[in-house]
Amino acid sequence: MNAALALSQVACVRGGRTLFSGLNLQLPAGQLLRVAGANGAGKTSLLRLMCGLLGPTEGQVLWRGQPLAAQREQWGRDLVYLGHAAALKDDLSPLDNLLTACTLGGQVAHRAGALQALADAGLRGFERTPARRLSQGQRRRCGLARLVLARSSPLWVLDEPFNALDTAATAWLEGLIRAQLLRGGSVVLTSHQGVALDDTPHQVLSL
Repeated sequence: MNAALALSQVACVRGGRTLFSGLNLQLPAGQLLRVAGANGAGKTSLLRLMCGLLGPTEGQVLWRGQPLAAQREQWGRDLVYLGHAAALKDDLSPLDNLLTACTLGGQVAHRAGALQALADAGLRGFERTPARRLSQGQRRRCGLARLVLARSSPLWVLDEPFNALDTAATAWLEGLIRAQLLRGGSVVLTSHQGVALDDTPHQVLSL
């Protein structure tokens, strides 16, 4: 299977400190990559490198055999990146936050589909509630609802997506990730807690 995402001799130096160097990786389509490591090891920096939000100090990040810089427009359509913070506008409702996030990410989203995604995320009845009134778990689920609408995006990069989720929401997210892998998509994630995905095609990268 050809690698969809690849890192070649990648190094990252932040604030004069080398977080990692000489990093090589091939992530095929349909496979999960879990990035493990202590706080400060560089997990978030690595995910930002994979998304093109941060340039490597050395080496290259490749998508389908080509450097990210050579395919910015297509890359934006192929990728969904969710950071460790929910990144919601407090004055907007979950519905408006979701529609805005999709638009900014170059992802087509219709109101009916967005409402269904929020319902799937367990936010039925909260679709028009200002985000400032949501609990931490509800805010996290609002951000993750975007994945329901991202079935055509071949790569998901998720930084601590299971934070603040209860048991039911954790199972829901695991189901979304399993469906993404079965479609032939790839998933990169960090998680401080164990997730029930070890039976999927996966690899673990420890920093």
